[in-house]
This record gives sequence, structure tokens and C-alpha cells, in this order.
Amino acid sequence: MGEPRVGVVGVGHLGRHHARLYKTLGVLAAVADTNADRAKEVAGEYGVPAFTDHRELFGRVDAVSVAVPTADHFEIAREFLGRGVHALVEKPLAKTIEQGEEMVRLARANGAILAVGHVERFNPAVQAALRVLEKPRFIEVHRLSPFRYRSSDIDVVMDLMIHDLDIVLHLVRSPLRQVSAVGVALLFGREDIANARLEFEDGCVANLTASRISVQTMRKIRVFTEQCYVNIDTLAKEAWIYRATPQLASALEKLPRDRDLTFADLALIPKEFYSVERVKMPDEEPLANELESFVECVRAGREPEVPGEHGVRAMRAAERILEGMRAHRWT
Repeated sequence: MGEPRVGVVGVGHLGRHHARLYKTLGVLAAVADTNADRAKEVAGEYGVPAFTDHRELFGRVDAVSVAVPTADHFEIAREFLGRGVHALVEKPLAKTIEQGEEMVRLARANGAILAVGHVERFNPAVQAALRVLEKPRFIEVHRLSPFRYRSSDIDVVMDLMIHDLDIVLHLVRSPLRQVSAVGVALLFGREDIANARLEFEDGCVANLTASRISVQTMRKIRVFTEQCYVNIDTLAKEAWIYRATPQLASALEKLPRDRDLTFADLALIPKEFYSVERVKMPDEEPLANELESFVECVRAGREPEVPGEHGVRAMRAAERILEGMRAHRWT
């Protein structure tokens, strides 16, 4: 198709960024929000029509971003998908797995693209690391944030951890065998901090921690494979890649064994026996990369980077974590 007309449904904190970036891409056609003042404000800023009912976008757009509260994703997205309108739906894809599966079915049945807003997949540091990582053996993730009122209608697993679940599942690509988890709710009755241990059938283990009540912000992913160790900082948009050479084992054999090693001991290992590579990425906006990719998929009629099936996959893992958290018993 030619240049698509794209609308944004829900122009709150995140949706207004969708509108801004679509305007930059030259494809923004309209916005809709049940808050009339907010819709008019954003529409006026970008010179497009404003509506308070998403149904008024029918016939005006070829694609939409759905950036409303999670509870409303299904009802809104299915009306567009059922009409063959392409949709990018913010994470988590839906309130329930059944709703997510129905959205996938509707998209396939009507020739519509369904993309999921797992924006970290488009972080340049993650993309750089994904190119070198094969067969992970152990993954450790920390995603910590101060408290914000938005998204308090869902727990921290669906709010924050699901970003990393998507990345872990994309990396490992092995069935999830076992899950153990613990979580604590401190503010509104839904868990605000959670830790989960995932064991996969190929033997890989992933340990994920997410918190939305921290005093600091942290976004780190550490991945150990048989070939390398990668430390990804998605906030700094950089990755450190550590690789060993076959000669390293013989060098280690020569180190003292009758005492603890010091940095001076390790400094004796020739640098050619291992390598440390810092990958510092351009200061790109991951959301801009995500929306540009979505628009290109609509133009070309190709599969999105994060299709609806991946959104459902992440939701299934999240549900198992929630089950484990709520089965945990404190003594």
C-alpha cells in the first residue's frame, strides 16, 4: 500500500508520544480519547482531527496504536482488527490470555497486522546483544523503578516484568518447564515487587526481579552463554560483551591455587586470551524505532517484529509467575 493513515486511540502519557512520533513520520491522521480536552490538546498540537469515540476513526485510518488502559485493549482493538485495520497494541496485549488469543485470531482472519508494544525489543543495546547471543545458559534481569500512579491497575509483573519476559522468551526459545516466584503488594493491593525463577526444558535458568517502588531506576540484563557473557544496560543504551579464547584455560592453570586470587594475578593473563567489547549505541528512542518498524510493516504488508503471538507468549509466562506468587505461603 501507499503511505498509511495512522490513528492513536488514547493520548495519555504514552499515547501522546505515539502521536508525536507518527507526526514525525508523516503518517498521523487522527487521535481519539474519551477525555475531550486531552484529545483536542494533542490533536491541535499536531494538526489532526480529534474524536472522543474511537469508532469515529473507522474509514479514516489504515492503522492504529491502541494506548488505552489494559482493561480496554481487547474491546477497542478487536473492532479495528475485525475491519482489517492494522493495530499496534501496547503491552500487555490484553487483560486475559483468551482475549489475546482472540485478537490474534481476528488479525489473521481479516488480514490485519497485530503488533505488540514490547518496546525494549527495539532498544539498540538489546538489538546489538541479540545478534551475538546463542543458547543462553543463565539470564539475570533487574528492572527497578520509582512509583508512578499510572498502571497501578495492574501488578508489577504485567506492568514491568513483562518487558523482560518477552526478551527472555525471545532469547531462549525453549519451552518453559518450571516457575517459582514471590511477590509483595504494598500500595494498592496488587504486587509492587516480584522475583521469578524460570527453568526451561533446555536447561537455561532465568532469574527476573521487577519493582515499581524503588528509590533508583535500573534496567539491566545479564546473559551467560557457553561462548560469552553479555551485560546489557537498556537505560544507558550500551552492552558489554566478554569473550574467552581457547588459550584462556591454559593461562588459568598457571594461577596460584593456594590462596585467593588478586587483581594483580588476573592482570598476568595475556589480553589476547580474552576480549572485552563495549557496544555504545546511538542515543535513539526505542519507541521511535518501534513505531517506524510498525509503519514499515503496514507499508510492506509484512510480519511485525513482535507479532500478537509473542504478546500472548509473554502473557502465558506472566500468568505462570502470578500463579506461583499467589501460591507462595509466608510463615
